[in-house]
Amino acid sequence: MPSSHSQFMWFFSVYSFLFLYLRMHQTNNARFLDLLWRHVLSLGLLTVAFLVSYSRVYLLYHTWSQVLYGGIAGSLMAIAWFAFTQEVLTPLFPRIAAWPISEFFLIRDTSLIPNVLWFEYTVTRAEARNRQRKLGTKLQ
Repeated sequence: MPSSHSQFMWFFSVYSFLFLYLRMHQTNNARFLDLLWRHVLSLGLLTVAFLVSYSRVYLLYHTWSQVLYGGIAGSLMAIAWFAFTQEVLTPLFPRIAAWPISEFFLIRDTSLIPNVLWFEYTVTRAEARNRQRKLGTKLQ
């Protein structure tokens, strides 16, 4: 039996690697530290996957071949799942977000926004300024 620990860790690492490099949009005006974090994170994820795989052999729970097959299986499933979500599910996001149940639960499609955190921050700040300005005119 392949190692399920190895399989899961390699799935998570490879999927995260693909997500970081292929799915996340990069802006043209990004600083050096903004570019560096994705390399450091992907290297850390791959290191953790290797350490978990090594620990399974070191602790005598699995053999090297079981760990290797688990890593290969997890990596292949990550690539397949990433391709499926990119090619099949992502085009459906706008349609799903328009469903009445999605609107009830306030689900929205942010797949085209390159930096959701920055977008939320700027929109919230602008809305707060507008409300403060309206509140100031009502009090006068």
